Amino acid sequence: MLIFRPSLGKWWGQLLLPIFLLAACGHPSTAVGPTLDAAQTDVPSPTIAARVSPFPTSTPTFPVPTNEATPWPTRLSTPTPALPPMPIPTPSGPPVDTYIVQPGDTLGAIALYRCGCELEELAALNDIQDPASLQVGQTLLIPVQTDRVGPALPLLPDSEVVYSPAYVGFSVAEFVQQQGGYLADYHELVNGNQVIGADIVEMVAQRYSVGPRALLALLEYRAGWVSGSPATESEQYYPIAPGNVAQAGLHYQLSWAANHINEGYYTYKRLGSLAFRFADGGRALVGDDLNAGTVGIQNVLALTSDWDTWRRAAGSGGFIRTYNALFGDPYARAIEPLIPATLTQPTLYLPWEGGYTWYFSGGSHPAWGDGDAWAALDFAPPDVRGHCAISSERATAAAPGLVRRSRDGQILIDLDSDGFEQTGWVLFYLHVTPGEGVQEGMSLAQGDLVGYPSCEGGQANSSHLHIARRYNGEWMDAAGPVPMVLSGWRAVAGSGQYEGELVKEDQVRQACECWEDEKNGLVSDNAVLGADP
Repeated sequence: MLIFRPSLGKWWGQLLLPIFLLAACGHPSTAVGPTLDAAQTDVPSPTIAARVSPFPTSTPTFPVPTNEATPWPTRLSTPTPALPPMPIPTPSGPPVDTYIVQPGDTLGAIALYRCGCELEELAALNDIQDPASLQVGQTLLIPVQTDRVGPALPLLPDSEVVYSPAYVGFSVAEFVQQQGGYLADYHELVNGNQVIGADIVEMVAQRYSVGPRALLALLEYRAGWVSGSPATESEQYYPIAPGNVAQAGLHYQLSWAANHINEGYYTYKRLGSLAFRFADGGRALVGDDLNAGTVGIQNVLALTSDWDTWRRAAGSGGFIRTYNALFGDPYARAIEPLIPATLTQPTLYLPWEGGYTWYFSGGSHPAWGDGDAWAALDFAPPDVRGHCAISSERATAAAPGLVRRSRDGQILIDLDSDGFEQTGWVLFYLHVTPGEGVQEGMSLAQGDLVGYPSCEGGQANSSHLHIARRYNGEWMDAAGPVPMVLSGWRAVAGSGQYEGELVKEDQVRQACECWEDEKNGLVSDNAVLGADP
């Protein structure tokens, strides 16, 4: 990540000072739904938006159940966890929201337009001494002023909201056909290929690691796609979010929803709090004693609602009533705890050959969509610095496992080799051209060839390897309570996305898109020497 940091000596200058970024690795954006380049094969072709543009983009009228007088059972069973779960942090201080600094942002503009607060208040909250040091990708805490608190009704366990062991054996295609609704006969052009509706749901569930039952219930609640048909033209083309929020088409709509489910889920896991944003600009805080899965669902419901509509949607007669009608009691199949407090990472090694030096080009950042946990790290081999040629250097397996998925620049390695990506530890490699013979179902030993770093599979301006971890379907923060450790190098977070360090005993490597000419005897402070076990 190359950051250009112009300096100004006066606070008022921040209202005018833009920030620039040359990013190494890009993933779906939440502003108007996922928008990636043509190399991202699981995202619809940009021509879809143009093809459906003649249809209405006004906010659709979603059916909102209002009968809350009749209780609906949402927790028919309450499993007793065998182990304590990984704790949610206890927030301290006044309620805050988070904001990721974007290109062109200034601290003054963020204070004025994002939170309506004083520049000095925003700077003090984030311990910013010099506003000119603001960086793209930096996470800011934004003060929130509201007396509204959301419903305290649990909706779904975490294991229903992420693509967890609770989904082993669940077939999206079979369920959709059994329901016989609009979705069963739906197909859409996704990056040049016709893809049926059930496969789109499964694709989004896998990419974002979001539970497909949660996505199906949202699609049914908003537009009746699963068991019936959309009632309006708007619901047909914008079944989850209106056109001024997300682009038309099932894949864009589901990707937007999955990303914002993850936004609520992982923000709450990281901070212990969340300030919901409503379509009319209103705000509300998370209710007491909720789980992250419920917060994720509440978050996606809030973004297309006002305060009153959202309370009904998050109440007993709203989304959960639709979910129960489709799938029954979600707590009957809950996996609790999904992430035990005692969880430890298996031994992982640097994902390239010993004796070769690669560059630590990106600290912790989102694994897939920008609402995900900051689960990924980036490493760049020296022969492709600054361009997108396929590297001749080998990306290798950081641990033994089974290749669960190998397509579109993405390789998933199942470390318990049970053949299910929803269970246990898995490693996610992105921007990798598979090696010769590397295919789904293949067993790998630690150090075996996985592929060659490239720009395949997403937005990138330089070939590199993007690596992330999941446990039981949950993206694991690279610098979180169970940090990523590779050959003894431990990930440490920085102030923003792509920043941070790798630390091994008394050695420290800073994440950056930078390197020195080793022929002149200089070694970059982000150079990491591979080591064999």
